[in-house]
Amino acid sequence: MYKKRNQKKKGQSTLEYIILVTGVIAVLIIFLKPDNGIFTKAFNGVLDSAKDGMVNMSNRLGKSWPKDTP
Repeated sequence: MYKKRNQKKKGQSTLEYIILVTGVIAVLIIFLKPDNGIFTKAFNGVLDSAKDGMVNMSNRLGKSWPKDTP
């Protein structure tokens, strides 16, 4: 009787795992839309911010070097 209870519980946990994985995949599909997904917009914003920071630092460093004057 004890073994039957464990087998039923194992099957139930497997089903719960499958439902959880399916839910995660559905959420990822919703948020990872190539054009207008929330995650894509946020990620592009982070990349743009990092790019702007590098460009600004490059400009600062370029201006701080002494210029060669003949």
